[in-house]
Amino acid sequence: MDIQRILVTGRLYAELAALLPDKRPDKAFRFVAEEELTANDFAWADAYVGFRPAGPFSLASLRWVHSLGAGVDAFLWRRQWKTDVLLTRTVGSFGEQIAEYCLSYLLRDAQCHDVYAWHQEQRQWKPFAPKRLGEQRVVIYGTGEIGRRIAETLRLFGVSPIGVSRSGRDTPPFSVVYRHEEAGEALARADWVIAALPLTKETHHLFDETFFACLHNAGFINVGRGATVDETALVGALENRNVRLAVLDVFEEEPLPPHSPLWAHPNAIITPHIAALTSAEDAAQSILDTLRCIETGEPLANAVDVSRQY
Repeated sequence: MDIQRILVTGRLYAELAALLPDKRPDKAFRFVAEEELTANDFAWADAYVGFRPAGPFSLASLRWVHSLGAGVDAFLWRRQWKTDVLLTRTVGSFGEQIAEYCLSYLLRDAQCHDVYAWHQEQRQWKPFAPKRLGEQRVVIYGTGEIGRRIAETLRLFGVSPIGVSRSGRDTPPFSVVYRHEEAGEALARADWVIAALPLTKETHHLFDETFFACLHNAGFINVGRGATVDETALVGALENRNVRLAVLDVFEEEPLPPHSPLWAHPNAIITPHIAALTSAEDAAQSILDTLRCIETGEPLANAVDVSRQY
């Protein structure tokens, strides 16, 4: 595939303008803010780099699209895709970042930070033993690169993570992996469920009322995609204590609307899609590495299977 003209947009476009041209002076780059994109930009480009389709986005002249995020639902969800256009994504240090995010909330809960903060406010001295992380039963939905990195990190603390995937195929470092329809028993005994799934037709609202009914006073973390969760069902699960604490970094509508009941729920923690952030350096390296593989014909580890939507 011959790529010569690369259109770069998104919040990192100015930083990438300082990093990319000197590395590949043989390529023509255009760095444009999303709100300034025109049809002429897309007619000029044979490659597009951004977090999402922006402006008058068109695949007509493109041969390669590179997502600056790990998720590609902005490009594929309820959109038609040309089969001859390569779609790739940035991974970088996302797995490590998300694993640390999840670990921080599991430790916060196990070490009773909120309880001791309340006791301090009340000037009460009430010691009791924190929970050991290795005694927690953690179920992770998604056994891809990010799910595996979460599992690897938790194993360092003695956790034996359980995976759930579409295939149920054994995948290290999970102690066992279930297919979605076989996970009921594991969910009933789970202390935590971590959702790290892409958004596809199969995962849209996968975490619904039926799913939450399987839980018994479990913690729930979503670091995958917001639309995998039926938020109305989640609020109900928080009310009836199927879910005792929800840690949510992604939402079906972002920013989360001010009227959402999740904002004010005492057992919900909201973060603004920051569990893993793309740095300009990671983005530039991913673009350069992917471009090199395209040119040399090397395997693309970050290529997206458009038919599977991840």
